[in-house]
Amino acid sequence: MKSEDLQKVVALKHQNGDYPTKIFRDLNEVLSLPTIKRWCKMLDQTGSINLTAPPGPARAVRTEAAIKKVKNKLDQNKVSTRQLALQLGMSRMSAHRILREDLGCRPYKHVIEPALTEEHKEKRQKFANWIRTNFRKQETLKILFSDEKMFDIDGVYNTQNDRIWAVNRDEANEKGGIHQKNKFPQKVMVWLGVCSKGVSPLVIFEQGTVDHERYIKEVLSVALRYGNHVFGNDWTFQQDGAKPHVHRLTQQWCHDNFPEFIDKDHWPPNSPDLNPLDYCIWDEFVKFIDWNIVTSKTTLIQELKHAVKKIRKNVVFESYNSWTNRLYGMSQNNGDYLK
Repeated sequence: MKSEDLQKVVALKHQNGDYPTKIFRDLNEVLSLPTIKRWCKMLDQTGSINLTAPPGPARAVRTEAAIKKVKNKLDQNKVSTRQLALQLGMSRMSAHRILREDLGCRPYKHVIEPALTEEHKEKRQKFANWIRTNFRKQETLKILFSDEKMFDIDGVYNTQNDRIWAVNRDEANEKGGIHQKNKFPQKVMVWLGVCSKGVSPLVIFEQGTVDHERYIKEVLSVALRYGNHVFGNDWTFQQDGAKPHVHRLTQQWCHDNFPEFIDKDHWPPNSPDLNPLDYCIWDEFVKFIDWNIVTSKTTLIQELKHAVKKIRKNVVFESYNSWTNRLYGMSQNNGDYLK
């Protein structure tokens, strides 16, 4: 049915005394209820349905001058919608609509990342050059990357993106809208190694801190067995610049036992974007943890053991296959972080 025909039907039914809700039902929801209400209001006010101009008052605030002022404010500095509305003497809704509809802007959260000095950037570029000079593509697939991560029983919770849809706050609470956090949650640190063939056994530190002695005994021995099992005697071990990793005895153990390893003088500082675990695999790992059943350190450890077995091999391989491209991109970016 054409728009003109729908207008005639709505006008006729309205003249016969039908309410907008009844018209909406009679038309089998062909038109939205707000549209029917708007048309009925036009009929009451003017006696006809006039769609030649957009409904509502004229754009008294969203003028070209106002849009230009908003754009100038954005160019000057970061500003919230509330501050923007106060500074320009308009409602928050008007400021919001100018940002979204007229300027095509979207809100983005701050991204927290370690600060990179010019020295760090230079080391990152040197590392990329060193890899390209000393490793062929196939050899980069034989690097065993490693990393530690801390988990606690409160789980991974995103206050910005996790939403509960409900008709009121009480219903939202019943559906799990309240997230309680412990003041001192029980924590567990884990170590994981990853290579193009898959992931290593998970090492879990249930208690205490990890110094170089414990790291050598509980982690490096696991890494050595796994790397030799997967690649034989032709592979390279990677670790970041954490204190237990760069300790003199740790570096000596790596030199004496691994076929090859990236020592502390080559791996660049503040470079999580160059480790597949940081830019891909930890996110994959967390997906498979059922936080609903994590209520204690014991259940957390059980879930961690189950989740690591579910990491998909194709995700691991793709993260590895793109690693040399990331190095190239970082070099082209003058050593800055990859976005």
